[in-house]
Amino acid sequence: MKIAISGATGQLGQLVIQALLKRVSANQIVALVRDQKKATALAEQGVELRHFDYDVPESLAPALQGIDKLLLISANEVGRRTPQHKAVIEAAQLAQVPYIAYTSLLRADISPLGLAQEHRETEALIQASGLRYTLLRNNWYNENYLAGVEHNVASGKLFSATKNGPISSASRADYAEAAAEVLTTQGHEQKTYELAGSQSFTKTDLATYIAHAASKPVQYLEIDAESFAQGLTQAGLPEPVVNLITEADVETAHGAMFSDRTDLEQLIGRKTTTIQSQVEALFK
Repeated sequence: MKIAISGATGQLGQLVIQALLKRVSANQIVALVRDQKKATALAEQGVELRHFDYDVPESLAPALQGIDKLLLISANEVGRRTPQHKAVIEAAQLAQVPYIAYTSLLRADISPLGLAQEHRETEALIQASGLRYTLLRNNWYNENYLAGVEHNVASGKLFSATKNGPISSASRADYAEAAAEVLTTQGHEQKTYELAGSQSFTKTDLATYIAHAASKPVQYLEIDAESFAQGLTQAGLPEPVVNLITEADVETAHGAMFSDRTDLEQLIGRKTTTIQSQVEALFK
């Protein structure tokens, strides 16, 4: 059996491959990469590298020859994902890949997040393709909330527009482990998994976790969306990222990041990694 991973040098892709290496031999794994120079560490582990560029459609079908299972990790260029994913799905059909798994978004069919539209479109393309499939609807990563920890400690403040809405995120490694499980076991075809953390938290909780781990006071401060966006802009973040983060905070207040589904912990056979433990690890 040959399992191919797109975006294999990305943060999630690398973790999926490491999880796969615990389950199958390296010669069963194919890393689909745009730049093979960035994948030398994978090659050194015995993983096969194949050139794969979403924007060069003619590179796709040849790279998928002989592949039994394909994990399509959603592309990172928001606004261009649907045509890029469409090219991959069509290449999989041409190469007669029998099965595809796709990393989508939590409740993509009804999510209010702007990001959801391209996921909905991709899911529809997959479902109409005739391929056997699994949809892995990932919620936000814990790591999304850890990028600002150093600044939170330095300033003693954590600003947010979430109105303390609950967040059911999980670690990137948890989602990677779930993908590896689906790719190496049976019974997942034509299924949609809503993947979220076992334990929810609020931004107030996060401020408390940071303060405890850093042994310094960190105060949670609720602000409006406009002020939140202005702060992100002043911090030097580009406009698309500012818009994405601000929307995520606003929709968190309306429940977009909360889920009580246990699909993820059932797939990985344990409770998911808490953000509190990851915060504490930053200070060890």
